[in-house]
Amino acid sequence: MSFTAIDRIPGIVAGLRYSFAQGTTRPEQWRREQLTKLRGLLLDRGPDFERALFEDLGKAGTEAQLTEIGFLVAEIDHALQHLAGWMRPRRVGVPLALQPATARVVPEPLGVVLVIAPWNYPLMLALSPVIGALAAGNAAVIKPSELAPATARLIAQLVPDTLDKRAVAVVEGAVPETTALLEERFDHIFYTGNGKVGRIVAHAAADNLTPVTLELGGKSPAYVDDSVPLAEAAKRLVWGKFMNAGQTCVAPDYVLGTRSVLARLAPLLADAVHELYGSATSENPDYGRIVNRAQFDRLVSYLGDGDVAVGGAHDATSLHIDPTVLTHVSRDARIMQEEIFGPLLPLVAVDDLDDALTFVVGRDKPLAAYVFSDDAAVRERWERETSSGALGFGVPVMHLTAPELPFGGVGESGMGAYHGELSFRVFSHEKAVLAKPLRPDTLAPTVMPPFTAAKDGLVRKWLRKLL
Repeated sequence: MSFTAIDRIPGIVAGLRYSFAQGTTRPEQWRREQLTKLRGLLLDRGPDFERALFEDLGKAGTEAQLTEIGFLVAEIDHALQHLAGWMRPRRVGVPLALQPATARVVPEPLGVVLVIAPWNYPLMLALSPVIGALAAGNAAVIKPSELAPATARLIAQLVPDTLDKRAVAVVEGAVPETTALLEERFDHIFYTGNGKVGRIVAHAAADNLTPVTLELGGKSPAYVDDSVPLAEAAKRLVWGKFMNAGQTCVAPDYVLGTRSVLARLAPLLADAVHELYGSATSENPDYGRIVNRAQFDRLVSYLGDGDVAVGGAHDATSLHIDPTVLTHVSRDARIMQEEIFGPLLPLVAVDDLDDALTFVVGRDKPLAAYVFSDDAAVRERWERETSSGALGFGVPVMHLTAPELPFGGVGESGMGAYHGELSFRVFSHEKAVLAKPLRPDTLAPTVMPPFTAAKDGLVRKWLRKLL
């Protein structure tokens, strides 16, 4: 894989900044053309992207369409449908004391933005933020993940030839190239990945007072009680956990339940694994593989942290790990200390709902939490007493598919959110515009010196109304 020469990076960013300064990206027609061309690329070269995703992650074609290619097309369609409304200035009211006057909020593009993508959904997470950036009228640098080289190579080959080269560039590389990019001044940096690198990105951005969006991870809990049909809950947990071989930031990381619930749930999870993936998952084209040997070794080291209820088989040559459910996992086990990001699902016993809530609240705020309970009081307590990027009742992961729901973390799981209109807002500055005629002059008699007792009374009365 050939990387971008580091000495070219300042020139790439400078060229984009020049194009933005010339107004290239501002017209609505330009924005629509770029989004439409990107949509066409995803549809026309969909088979090529499917092959690249299979090469990088063993991802099935249907899953690639569901979670990456088709997902992006749906996002573009939503943006094209609503773009005119998003761009339209919004009239806002002005206080009586300021009238006659009019006030508007005008969205304007930030400038040149940087998107740094991870390897687990290497197409979707590279281009999804770019959809918002282009819709908002920005120029963009895309840094795909070198750990998904086939997909990164295809992005680098196809995106610059499809979109306006004056305003969109792809930089290939690893740590040195990313470091060089972070030394440049951007108007927004959008990073998806882990917290360790997220801190590096935030620190580099601070040198230029650059705003950042950090989409990080975290141990997303699932809670199951006996008010729901457990077989159906098990099937949804297995689907949400083991898609992309568990390498999904919002996958259920572990399951909490009472000992009696978990004892009944474990065999149902095993049944669901066999129903969705069969008994020989190493031969199942619908089930992916681990991205590299380092991740494989890390995950295999967790297998001893519980009793294997299903799965456990693994092969280093093919980087395959069976969908695995671990029972009798202690709260202080190693597997419970960091995000798993793989096809291992620990079941952790709690005494009751209070115990589960105390456990979750006492840890870092997760990217998502999933509650399988038909008890309205239980749901209400999870919503009121816990904090997470998202909260799903009865279903994992699917909140990502609702374009008007914000997607993002809180605390250790991230900073900022996007999707739908929020993606447009992330990459826009909302400029305040106030217009007040010079005549009649209502300022001199009220707020301008010399101050009189009458003016003092008017100011104090006005401020009391404002406050």
